Amino acid sequence: MTSNFDRDEEHGKHTNLVNRQVNLIVQKITVKEEEDDQRLDRWLKKKFPNLKQPHIEKICRKGDLRLDGRRVKPSTRIETGQVVRIPPINENEYIRPKNLKQVITDSDAKMLMDSVLYKDEHLIVINKPPGLPVQGGTGQLKHLDGMSEVLKFGYPDKPRLVHRLDKDTSGVLLLARSAQAAKYLTAAFRHRETRKIYWAAVAGVPTIKTGTIKYGLVKMKGHGPDGMGEKMKCLHPDEVVQIDNAKRATTDYTIIDNAGQRVAWLALVPITGRTHQLRAHVAELGHPIVGDGKYGTNSQINEGDGWGSQLGGEISRKLHLHSKSLSFVHPFTKTIVNFSAPLPEHMLRTWNFLDWTPKEADLDPFLSDEKKI
Repeated sequence: MTSNFDRDEEHGKHTNLVNRQVNLIVQKITVKEEEDDQRLDRWLKKKFPNLKQPHIEKICRKGDLRLDGRRVKPSTRIETGQVVRIPPINENEYIRPKNLKQVITDSDAKMLMDSVLYKDEHLIVINKPPGLPVQGGTGQLKHLDGMSEVLKFGYPDKPRLVHRLDKDTSGVLLLARSAQAAKYLTAAFRHRETRKIYWAAVAGVPTIKTGTIKYGLVKMKGHGPDGMGEKMKCLHPDEVVQIDNAKRATTDYTIIDNAGQRVAWLALVPITGRTHQLRAHVAELGHPIVGDGKYGTNSQINEGDGWGSQLGGEISRKLHLHSKSLSFVHPFTKTIVNFSAPLPEHMLRTWNFLDWTPKEADLDPFLSDEKKI
């Protein structure tokens, strides 16, 4: 005998199945003017907020996701008027439960407001705190993009991200206050028309004071679900063309100061903008960034193949990587602007402990003496 409860339960299962089937259709969406020049994967995530990157990469590889009928990569830039063919996607799998919606607390709002370094009618510059993800992901309930409405300052729309910093990296981060500004600034980053200088403390001291690192990079899947925990593997430049999805990467570095042969203060300029580029590059030299257990071991010694990433004692175990300055041509005034962010607390403690003085460092230590005059 079937109870009313059983019938209701079966009806619920049937209804859920129907809902899923309704969503399992091919969609064709025309790119709007305000969506021009976005990466395809980021555009798609706005349509399906919880769609995971591995799934996007899969439907690109299979040719199911197309742009004007052509195969694409996740990084492909879309243009106004193009038509994106989206294969059947079970939206129910990607809808974030309502109880996971990000709540902005008073302390969160104060933290973001205090981080503002500069704002005008076109852009906002903040000093991103370490530990705050720029965008959401698996298990990330608190992130900058979800809290950026705090930074509207009377504007109808929240500011837009135009580049990223890793979760544990602090420092200068730029946001656009309009679609027009976002398009200009995104293009400036893509065409390498900005100059970013990072400060880092690394274990050990590189043999060459000033140099360029040119290891290629390829993404390696992690051991977690859906490849979580991924990291970048360095390749000899000659190997890049031989390995699928490998990319060339270039980093300039110079030593600003050092404490014996145990730790060095580096300035780093990413000529290219690959994922974890700075972290992977200096670790490949045998000098991982202090606190970077992902690319360096958690030991405090050099066992012959490079230093461990920890210094021990009073030095924080947090990542010591900071986006110190950013310069670019302002999208509307057309003047060169430069923004600089003070070190986060844990790095400032390390600098003080090692008797390093941030105020005495050149803002751009790569410039020749002639150019500084």
